[in-house]
Amino acid sequence: MSALLDPRALVAYAEWANARILAAVAQLEPEAFTRDLRSSFPSVRDTLVHTCWADWVWLERLLGRSPKEVFDPATFPSVDALRARWQPVEAGYAAFLADPTLDLGRPVTYINRKGEQWTYPVDQIIVHVVNHASFHRGQVVTMLRQLGRVPPSTDFLVFVDQDSATGR
Repeated sequence: MSALLDPRALVAYAEWANARILAAVAQLEPEAFTRDLRSSFPSVRDTLVHTCWADWVWLERLLGRSPKEVFDPATFPSVDALRARWQPVEAGYAAFLADPTLDLGRPVTYINRKGEQWTYPVDQIIVHVVNHASFHRGQVVTMLRQLGRVPPSTDFLVFVDQDSATGR
């Protein structure tokens, strides 16, 4: 199976890219972290909190739950607070995907926040989660540039090259 199609590799890529973005964002002053930059979500913090929340809500759905809560950006005053919330989510994906009996084609049915029922196979959900996070990391890259910072590269092939170089 190609690394591009392997959900474990996709999730590993997303975790790597998140770590690079969080490391860059950790260099921001608190005011810059929360400054309204008029994007889909107002600030770097709000964008990353949304991304963390989306990763979490989809993991919950994969695990058979349909949560209704949304993370409040105000409860994440720092990158460390956000990182602390994100780490168990990433560990949850790793554990979920490590199950040797996992059927990637298994349908997952959930109820969204509007009360609508949806069903998708596991592999499509994983692709959606990784794609969604990539979109918002791209927004954070733009925000970092607006703040006068040089963002890290989070390109998939950079991950592949680094992954190959480290022998993982």
